[in-house]
Amino acid sequence: MKGREVEYTEENFRILREKRKKAKELMGVLESFGLHGIVYGSVARGDVNCKSDIDIFIPQQVPSFKIELALEGFDFLEKRIVQATPNYAIKGEIVIDEQTTISFPLVKMKERELEFYRFGGCISYEELLNDLRVPGVDKRLTLIIPNERGHNEIPLAEIHPSIVAKTLGVSVDIVLERIRVLSRRRELGRTGIYICERIHKAESFESALREIVAKNPAIRKRLED
Repeated sequence: MKGREVEYTEENFRILREKRKKAKELMGVLESFGLHGIVYGSVARGDVNCKSDIDIFIPQQVPSFKIELALEGFDFLEKRIVQATPNYAIKGEIVIDEQTTISFPLVKMKERELEFYRFGGCISYEELLNDLRVPGVDKRLTLIIPNERGHNEIPLAEIHPSIVAKTLGVSVDIVLERIRVLSRRRELGRTGIYICERIHKAESFESALREIVAKNPAIRKRLED
């Protein structure tokens, strides 16, 4: 399972170092408040470019004020509540800048939802400090496998889903689900998300969510799952 090898230039490695440096700064502050985040996607895999996002996720369900307190020293663009589909977890997002977002669940996460992050590749703060890169699948539905010179990449169409699942440490179900979702997105373009509500910077995520539930009772079902 070798695939096509992509060798990084010094510029590629420089961009990766810069993005990881920023991730370390944010995750280090979160860790000091007992908030154990992961960085996922291209920053975890290594296949970044200058437009790559820095996406940090805190898997634990904690009061949002703790996260905002930890980030008190950082300016940020906006706060929002998002939900990808009616059945998916509702999350809070703090947008630090146009390429950097910290998200966290406002409801209990299901195991299958947590697997989403492993599918794309994710690492902890300690793994980030140790300069670890991990395999994951990008938006092109290509498996990225890091190596010392860069990475190998293999389209998922050329690999059995069970091999992908074993490589990433996820279930075959999540592999098949993500293939369906990403294939549809490629066919239709960006399909959007079910909820994306900006909230006032002074408002708590929990109170904003209560207002959303009052206006949209269908969301209550996910809160009660």
